[in-house]
Parts: sequence; structure tokens; C-alpha cells
Amino acid sequence: MHPEAGGSHNSAPDLEQLMIQYQNGNATAARQLIDSLSVQLFLFFSSQMGNRTEAVDMVQDTWLRIHRVRHTYRPGEPVLPWIYAIARRVRVDNFRRRRRISNREVMVDSLPDPPARDTSSGDLPPFAELIAPLPESQREVLTMLKVNGLSIEEVARATSSTVGSVKQKVHRAYDRLRTLLDRRGERQ
Repeated sequence: MHPEAGGSHNSAPDLEQLMIQYQNGNATAARQLIDSLSVQLFLFFSSQMGNRTEAVDMVQDTWLRIHRVRHTYRPGEPVLPWIYAIARRVRVDNFRRRRRISNREVMVDSLPDPPARDTSSGDLPPFAELIAPLPESQREVLTMLKVNGLSIEEVARATSSTVGSVKQKVHRAYDRLRTLLDRRGERQ
């Protein structure tokens, strides 16, 4: 905010105009909006987090979210409450993510050795080769479930899908793999 702007009351119409111009694709207005509010957002986050790096990250995350949902801003409405509602959501999501990570972290002196490769799988090709004929969405969910060890709920969140949709993709992938393996067995 410029010193000559006076107070937040005088700058509110300017912010609203910048937001409307930003919605209409004006890159200069977007830059001015970011320049006008980033320090305030940084102070909002750093005062609650106490971590400068996380505050900077959350400011960036807030602007990314604003960019994605800028079409939801209603001209004529105050800009600051709309922006701070988004910023608050970013802060809550960040807190939950940090808590989830810290709950899963386990301190160890050394990393365990990777398990020995099981060569008793017969003539099965490597996993990547086995799932190569599957559609991308089925390969993605199988890899997340079987290689990365995510739960179905976590895969649903990661892919912005429903749990039912993930289950359906997994079921179809298993059916397709069974068919491919049956055909492979018939040829041998």
C-alpha cells in the first residue's frame, strides 16, 4: 500500500478494480494486486507460524489458489475478506499437512536395507512391464497403491477422485491383468 493512499478504505476500490481487471486477464493488474497484498499476507502467516520460510511458501500457495479461483470473486464485493478466506484455508491446510507429516515421521539411526529381490515369481515380467498395457489412469492408481503404498483414500485425494472411482479403476486393472496373464499362460 502506498503512503499516499490514506487507509484501507481509500484503497479498497483500487483493490476491487485490480481484481476485476485481473479476472479479465490483465497481467499488470495481477502484479499490482500481488505487490499490494503480499506483505500483508506474509505478516498474517508469519505472525501465526513463527517460521519465515513457511510463511513465504504459504503466501505463494495463496496466490496460486487465488489464481485458480479468481473467477469466483464477485465484483462489487470487498476483495480483502475474499482473499483472507483463501489465506485462512491455506494456513489450515498447511497446519494439517505438517501435523500429518510429523505424526508419520519416525526417527531412525540408519535406513534399513532394501528387501532382497524375490526371483521366485516365475516368468512374470517386471511390474512396470506388466502394467504397461493398462490405461494411464489404471497404471497410476496401481502404482500408487502397490509401489508407493498409499491407501485407497490417499489415492483418491491425490488424483482428485472419489474412493469409488479409485476402487473401480483398481478392479478393472486387476481384471485386465488377469486376462493378460491368462493369455500369457496359454501361450506357454
